[in-house]
Amino acid sequence: MFYAVIPAGGSGTRLWPLSRAGHPKFLHALTGTPLSLLQATYGRLSDLATPESTFVVTGVAHAAAVARQLPGLPEGNILVEPTPRDSCAAIGLAAAIIARRDPHAVMGAFAADQLVRDVPAFTEVLREAIRGAEDGLLMTIGITPTHPETGYGYLHVGEPTGSGEICKVASFEEKPALPLAQAYVESGEYLWNAGMFVWRVDVFLDELARQQPSLHDGLIRIAESWDTPDREEVLAEIWPDLTKISVDFGVMEGAGVAGLVGTVPGQFGWNDVGDFHTLGELLETDTAGNVVVNLDPTAQTGVLMQDAERVVVVPQTGRLVAVVGVSDLIVVDTPDALLVCPRSRAQDVKKLVDSLKERGSVELL
Repeated sequence: MFYAVIPAGGSGTRLWPLSRAGHPKFLHALTGTPLSLLQATYGRLSDLATPESTFVVTGVAHAAAVARQLPGLPEGNILVEPTPRDSCAAIGLAAAIIARRDPHAVMGAFAADQLVRDVPAFTEVLREAIRGAEDGLLMTIGITPTHPETGYGYLHVGEPTGSGEICKVASFEEKPALPLAQAYVESGEYLWNAGMFVWRVDVFLDELARQQPSLHDGLIRIAESWDTPDREEVLAEIWPDLTKISVDFGVMEGAGVAGLVGTVPGQFGWNDVGDFHTLGELLETDTAGNVVVNLDPTAQTGVLMQDAERVVVVPQTGRLVAVVGVSDLIVVDTPDALLVCPRSRAQDVKKLVDSLKERGSVELL
């Protein structure tokens, strides 16, 4: 049986003020369909994982919304973190719980806030990754680059393993400056790091124990108590002191150095929907390249554009949003905050969120 794990955390700060801590981007319908990003992620995994073998790891604030959006998911398969401890703890908790039920199971971890256009192609790549995991590799799905992107990490592809398209990962590379990104793409030796992982739970937990022994031991203790009356007490005792680190830094980079990581390339219309500029590129535009992100088709929203080009409008208040004689702008209108910025500065929206945190304006986060 294949187990699918969906970490559903974060607040999507580059999509503020639409995405908030209490209602982050994975709960929004940003796919061009009525489905939220979370629902779309759950749906595309259903060819290989049943509801009983699918888990969502999320925070206390989002557990109820996750349950509402995924009514077919068993209640016990929503693993609730008391506080955020980054992806290594979230994914490791799921791995430890699955291992108690099925010690040599293959699991995959897939972020709740990514977009995949070609689901059949994704499924075939995932099947190949599962084969690599069954052979004992910690697999990561790489994305064949379409352009020199500076907002993604990269995988340096090493030697083929002799099994299908699977290759070893020579190294993990951080988000590069543009000249380096261009060199990566031109070399043909690099893939985008999509943060999609597939492995046998016993192999992953052994590597977690080698590199992060205290985190491993804490998660094992929590997993042992998970189906007992002591769960909340053990969580309260152990969880706050767990190492806060991403699975990339905590396990995968070190495993790559040890030659334990494999990758398989994919071309299936992947995107992490990181900011409003990207959203404008993904969704259908009018003849002038303008995009209206209408998240609720039943809502009475109005947008009026005249002599406007490549403008992204997200109307959320019901009032008319009118733009005249402008180009390459983002306009996000919510009941308590209005954002206007050039599309070229979409990544800088995160800085506004940082400023709000410094001001203590928690009600706007």
